[in-house]
Amino acid sequence: MRLLNDLTLTRNTGRPRAKTGTTCAGEMSRANAVEWDLRLPGQPSLTVHDNHWVNGERDLVLHKPTVVPEMPATLSNLHNRLRTGISPSAKPGELRVMVFPTHVDAQGRPRIKKSLTTLDLANVMGLRRLRDLTTREGVSLAAAFDRPDLPSVDLDDPQHEKPLQHALFFPATDDETPMVAFVRFRIVPVLRHIGWLSTGDE
Repeated sequence: MRLLNDLTLTRNTGRPRAKTGTTCAGEMSRANAVEWDLRLPGQPSLTVHDNHWVNGERDLVLHKPTVVPEMPATLSNLHNRLRTGISPSAKPGELRVMVFPTHVDAQGRPRIKKSLTTLDLANVMGLRRLRDLTTREGVSLAAAFDRPDLPSVDLDDPQHEKPLQHALFFPATDDETPMVAFVRFRIVPVLRHIGWLSTGDE
């Protein structure tokens, strides 16, 4: 599928890749990794893993191959780092992924920002792109935690009063939405920073 003008994301139709490693919770476990290829003309392809761990955890990460192709250090530093967990929501049959956009610090290292106003999140990710995600069937953007002191999350009127942690909620049968979201909030900001994507590449 085409995410931006030249950026495409394709699910690998082969068997999931068996791997062993440490989960987000710090446990050693085995996983079956569903691989997705991210391609941009003239640049090395990137592989994103949707890791389904035997212990029940699940996360998304930019996979580090045995030999990393030549690329800017900032992007190379994103490999196997800043994983995003996928967890059940309070609603049966629904999962959630936290929406923590990447930014690049003064030393050129990718970092994440967890709390933003909804307007700031829209400015970072693009309001149109957030709406593209939330128009998918069964998908919604909301505060990650149900607390009475938090403002509502409304993309038609994004609030700029209080930073909060946002999450994308989606049906458990939908494997595409979390991957598209992960690429948009975790990888695309780094691609823009290193000049592989222009700011107007929409």
